[in-house]
Amino acid sequence: MTAAEMVLSVVPAEDSGSDTADRYEWQAAMAAADSLALYLRSLDDQGRLPHDCDGRVLCEWQEDWVLLEGDDAELVSGKHRDPSVSAFTTVNKLADEGGLAHLFERWSVLDETPLCRLVTTGGIAAGDPQDVLAACDYFRQMRLSGVAITVTDDHRNVVDKLRESIARYHSAVKSRWKGTGGSAPVSKDKQCTEVARFLSMLRLDHGKPQRAHIEYAAPSMFAQPVLDRLAMSGRVAVVWEAVVRLFRARMRAKGPIPSAALPAVMAYRVGASVPTANDVERDLAARIVTMSDIDIAIRTALAMPAGYEPVQRVPLTTRLAVKMNTGGCSDNAVERAEHLRMEYQDYWRDRISGDALARVEQRGFERRLLRINDEANDSVSVAGGVLWRRLQQRMDELPSDSLPAGMDADLALGGLCEWANRCKVWFGQRFDVDAVIARLRAEREAAS
Repeated sequence: MTAAEMVLSVVPAEDSGSDTADRYEWQAAMAAADSLALYLRSLDDQGRLPHDCDGRVLCEWQEDWVLLEGDDAELVSGKHRDPSVSAFTTVNKLADEGGLAHLFERWSVLDETPLCRLVTTGGIAAGDPQDVLAACDYFRQMRLSGVAITVTDDHRNVVDKLRESIARYHSAVKSRWKGTGGSAPVSKDKQCTEVARFLSMLRLDHGKPQRAHIEYAAPSMFAQPVLDRLAMSGRVAVVWEAVVRLFRARMRAKGPIPSAALPAVMAYRVGASVPTANDVERDLAARIVTMSDIDIAIRTALAMPAGYEPVQRVPLTTRLAVKMNTGGCSDNAVERAEHLRMEYQDYWRDRISGDALARVEQRGFERRLLRINDEANDSVSVAGGVLWRRLQQRMDELPSDSLPAGMDADLALGGLCEWANRCKVWFGQRFDVDAVIARLRAEREAAS
């Protein structure tokens, strides 16, 4: 069987990836980058996708994703490394945290047919990890030259270290090599030769953009070359978003399929044959992104960019909201402040309508609020978010019997919000609030 048929036909030992992939935006981005590279190489001389193009990406099957083209397949393991632990410093870390042990096991189960690749933000440190990189290059050159792969003295040490690490971090490989379950044990020399063959199929694709940077770097790094090849112009960011959306869905096995959610009926009838690779691929349609999918996503994004642009934030335009936003308060804090301000107004409206002396009490209480705000600001202007929390704390510390009847700490905080709306309280340096409100309203009208 070909590598592609093996990948599709052999059921993986586990399939938890599609359940957890929504946590891995970075993996979806890297799979999207691979799909664009496969799409670019599939275009003909006129920049068109051939009708018989069969390139596709299978998500969360065997590995994080698999590239399929014709009879060939490449298993890809995507590993994001935070800056604090960025580099792979030992062979053990490559086998365990880098996923090489799992890649090796899948490659072995698939009759050693697929190519393998580790995609990672991490670097390859000097020493043994760099020796693994050099061994990959050496054994790959032997394979491409048609020479039988043998372990030479120059690479024997690192091959043996990787062999030990693979057995340490993957029990199924260790059991097979030991001959557990009735099979014959595999000699150490044959184990090393098997690892060398694996290295000849392996590529370490390291130094990829970090999760925090991928949103900004990816459009120019991965989508722009495709637009240049297609001789198309447009917002490259929306093209990238259109493509990566495909993978967000497929990595959760949520892609559209012809049968939608219809149940499988009359399946596996008596006399039915074993499912072929094509049958299995149809069942995996929800996980597959084809090059036609990529082509449609790109052209749709360029034709209707608004559908792929991020939802614009619409800030409130009251004086209170503008002050708090400018001071760095969160949207939730702004919404709460507006709500408390309205409740504070309702409180005094009800009190004053039935109590002739309530207005005098209101003025005295508001003078006290202004003093509390003045004290909370110390001698310099305090950042909005800090001041908001500090004022909340001051209100909580007020004795309940010192507040007007029926008022609590939150309602008292609403009084400060009311005075902020009257430009008597500031969440930062003073500025022209009305000018900012006019600008925001103009921008909203222009966008509508």
